[in-house]
Amino acid sequence: MNTVRLSRRAFGKLAGAVLVTFSLAPLSAFAQAVTDLPADLRANRKLDGWIRVDVEGTVTIFTGKAELGQGILTALAQIAADELDVDMARIHMISADTSRSPNETYTYGSQSIEQGGAALRAAAAEARAVLLEAAARRLGVAESDLRVESGVIQVADGRRMTYADIVKDNPDLLTREVTAGFTAKRPAAYKLVGQSVPRIDLPAKFTGGAAFVQDMRLPNMLFGRIVRPPRYGAKLVSVNEGAVMRLPGVVSVVRNGDFLGVIAEREEQAIAARRALIDGAQWSADFVALPEVDQLQTALPQWRSKDKVISEGGQDTPTPDSARHLEATYSRPYLSHASIGPSCSVALLQNGHMTVWSHTQGAFPLRGDLATVLGMPANTVDVVHVPGSGCYGHNGADDVALDAALLARAAAGRPVKVQWMRDDEFAWAPISPAMVMRVNAALSSDGRIADWNYDVWSNSHAQRPGQPGGVNLLAAWHLATPFQPSPPPEIPQPYGNGDRNAVPLYDLPRRRVTNHLLLDAPIRNSSLRSLGAYGNVFAIESFMNELALAANADPVEFRLSHLSDPRAIAVIREAASRSGWQTGAKGDGRRGRGFAYARYKNIGAYAAIVVDVQVERTTGIVNVTNVTAAIDVGRVINPDGVKNQIEGGIIQSLSWTLKERVTFSRSEITTRRWQDYPILSFAEVPPIEIALLERTEEASLGAGECSIGPTGAALANAVANATGARVRDLPLSPEKILERLV
Repeated sequence: MNTVRLSRRAFGKLAGAVLVTFSLAPLSAFAQAVTDLPADLRANRKLDGWIRVDVEGTVTIFTGKAELGQGILTALAQIAADELDVDMARIHMISADTSRSPNETYTYGSQSIEQGGAALRAAAAEARAVLLEAAARRLGVAESDLRVESGVIQVADGRRMTYADIVKDNPDLLTREVTAGFTAKRPAAYKLVGQSVPRIDLPAKFTGGAAFVQDMRLPNMLFGRIVRPPRYGAKLVSVNEGAVMRLPGVVSVVRNGDFLGVIAEREEQAIAARRALIDGAQWSADFVALPEVDQLQTALPQWRSKDKVISEGGQDTPTPDSARHLEATYSRPYLSHASIGPSCSVALLQNGHMTVWSHTQGAFPLRGDLATVLGMPANTVDVVHVPGSGCYGHNGADDVALDAALLARAAAGRPVKVQWMRDDEFAWAPISPAMVMRVNAALSSDGRIADWNYDVWSNSHAQRPGQPGGVNLLAAWHLATPFQPSPPPEIPQPYGNGDRNAVPLYDLPRRRVTNHLLLDAPIRNSSLRSLGAYGNVFAIESFMNELALAANADPVEFRLSHLSDPRAIAVIREAASRSGWQTGAKGDGRRGRGFAYARYKNIGAYAAIVVDVQVERTTGIVNVTNVTAAIDVGRVINPDGVKNQIEGGIIQSLSWTLKERVTFSRSEITTRRWQDYPILSFAEVPPIEIALLERTEEASLGAGECSIGPTGAALANAVANATGARVRDLPLSPEKILERLV
């Protein structure tokens, strides 16, 4: 997929351009009033910002959503091609470029298809209708007499014309504001939606082509590296810049307060200069005191917190005196993004304009923070999204963008590429917060849940750039005149923050769920895939199995007896059926299976997971032998793309649950290399079967994160089923397994 760079002025001069803006409205809201349109559309109302049909017949789709490897550009292209009746080959996608794209803020939360996809369908419907109206006038026929196939408009008498013909004669046809009053096609009319169309982002990745920002090469490009403090809180006392400047290829050493970087002609020269800077730099002994890494379950509930009851009901319903009370505490550690390709960015300052190429998930919010730190007007800064090798959640992508921009200011109009080293990524990228989850429930004499009390302790999982009250970019905090980070935002339910998916969707007569947003943050925290949902679903679904065991009930039947949502019931029954679930089956001491269910964010996709394991009792090693998943994402755009996302979520969750944990001493993060942070290997990936419950009449729901939580819980439940030993603190390391088996 080619990326074309155009200025606003050059873009406006393109001959024969037709553009249309679309709504972020759900499918049921196409005819709503303009005043009721979603915020994204109200902020981008002109029809000349989203779709272009040029005189050659190419349809260019502009989206604010970024391709992160989730296949989003392919799915959006399918939606547009189907609605406009053009071939996929005619669709050209442009994404997340502040000089050209609509501002759709961030690509996160599994919302690109759910929101952007529905909006694109509405926009394409309007564009098609307006084009057909113009064609009917020119051909002197009723619109109902027209038929469109592959972008060619045909009349029964043999006359025909193309979208390109209309655009050529009327380039301002759609220079208007969107009305959102046009009806999209019914699912029965789709030709591409629902089909596994090959992804447009994969060829270069498979063939070794230039697929990522890490692969970028621009003419006359320089290479940079950054030297970070050895630990949080350390200050740069001195540095031997002269010795580094004498090294081969070194162009400049850039120091601003505690920010230290180097620019060189070649990448290996920049790496060597970084090493020399490290050796020649003196740092203060200051440090931020970190908690005991093995005592987080005790430490977190003692930190200062802002407490809020986020769900409560049935408090007037008394718990039976005969009810049996059970309580358990679960925890998950700090987790790293562990991106395979360290974060990377390219920046160019030329003629007073800063352009930054970045694998950010929020091009427009990042532009705002970059402009603030650089002291430049926002309209003199542009961020162009380029996919990164390993990009999801809030990793170091935004931070390295500022690094590159700061070095580019010292590069005399030459582009500078900055790539972090592995130790930068582990020690300085935002880390997903540790969590503690405590649940207390009561079982009635008939084996039903009579009361449910749940508490979760966690720092904010949402410290991205673009938040009010500060700047969330690493280098900005290290400058001579430092910026302050933004205060942690409160994200209301059902989206949530550390409390995402903390409210169970089971039918409970009494419930009280409390979020304890931790105010003490010794470790830099932010978003990782699914935010708090992974930890909360792990705790809730583990405890559901513990309650089922106490009630002498099968885990699947126990869940079904507490559910009334037909879609939830359907995915649970499908997963049980596909896996050959046997009611009441016990583990044999080594082999076992576990079940878990969740609906992501309580409003998103449904997922039910069955995990089969084999536990080596002499070593404590857990081998996952099979995973079965039943998924309901509403209308499926690209089945293979959805399965890719579900498989990726399952594999990552298995890795988190079995292996991953950031380690640190009381003064610094000690996870610095892959040897310090093992992840699931290719050989350990089990067979995965995925059943998609197609619901063509329902709105599409995002697939990217729904399998994360239930997979981890199902794995923990499988280990308990196999061995009879319940491990409540993640990861399920061999040491913890052996300790519980004693």
